[in-house]
Amino acid sequence: MADDEDMEVEKDTGGDSKQRFVVKKWNAVTFWSWDICTDTCAICRNKLYEPSIEAQANPGIADDAGYSIAWGCCGHVFHLDCISRWLKTRSVCPLCNREWEFAKIEKIATYGNLD
Repeated sequence: MADDEDMEVEKDTGGDSKQRFVVKKWNAVTFWSWDICTDTCAICRNKLYEPSIEAQANPGIADDAGYSIAWGCCGHVFHLDCISRWLKTRSVCPLCNREWEFAKIEKIATYGNLD
């Protein structure tokens, strides 16, 4: 229902007359949260909203992977370069040991335009 639409509601009171009211305006309230349960990469132990340890140690050498976050289908999240390095020797999530599958990859918002 759009905000500018009126909603008419009729209620039968049992007699001949009906009560009627009109909703003139309706405001929804929403709540949100990050879709991650932690704010730290379990591999490098750095904050997820900051570049990975590797990207901070080698700013000229590090590619976009140090400035990106990877979510797994299991719900765990790591820096992209951290999980990529992990997956070179193992094929499971470091935290739950489920087979690793990428759910999504996003750039760290505060570091998206570094040049």
